[in-house]
Amino acid sequence: MGPLEQLARARIEALLGEPFKRPALLAEALTHRSAAHERQKGARGGGSNERLEFIGDRVLGLLMAEWLIERFPNEQEGALGPRHAYLVSRPVLARVAGEIGLAAALDVAPHEARAGIREVANVLADAVEAVLGAAYLDGGLEAPRRFVRAAWDEAMLGQTLPPKDPKTALQEWLLGRGLALPVYKVVSAEGPSHAPRFAIEVGARGCVGAGMAGSKRAAESAAAADLLRQLQ
Repeated sequence: MGPLEQLARARIEALLGEPFKRPALLAEALTHRSAAHERQKGARGGGSNERLEFIGDRVLGLLMAEWLIERFPNEQEGALGPRHAYLVSRPVLARVAGEIGLAAALDVAPHEARAGIREVANVLADAVEAVLGAAYLDGGLEAPRRFVRAAWDEAMLGQTLPPKDPKTALQEWLLGRGLALPVYKVVSAEGPSHAPRFAIEVGARGCVGAGMAGSKRAAESAAAADLLRQLQ
């Protein structure tokens, strides 16, 4: 284990407030499926972080909903929903991963490391969720709760009004001026299954917004945000 990997794992456990009782869970949370596949070919066993990501996604959703209810006691679901969607979004998760140096701790296959997969936002976001899932299985909700409230503190405190999804904001802007609803077009869909890249365009009033992301929905949001900036 290199010094950067050691530092990243130390930061994770510092945010959790306690070391893992079962360190193998943390190792699994930081294992990309490419590395797990390489080990299976070499008959060394070991699973990827996909199962832990599955449960970690639910853990994060619950803990973030709990925190929002506490922080905004007078808001209803219509306002809390967009806040929640933003805080558990892939860009925010990837930013959290970057702040704790998680990329250095990810176990990936050599060819994927050379391709730069440790810097792919979806891969980083998945790893954060897997860490939360591992921490939950290791000792319940308290450690993941500490992690979330420390790592998301800036994102939470930065919220005043509930964020509005760019697609919704664009639709409201156009309808408010009596214009037709926007039409999104897939320009390209490329890349391997674990790291796809979608390029989307959307047009209105002679302007065209473009967006690229690892999912079609995220690319549409990026395109809508780009077009909205031009129109405004």
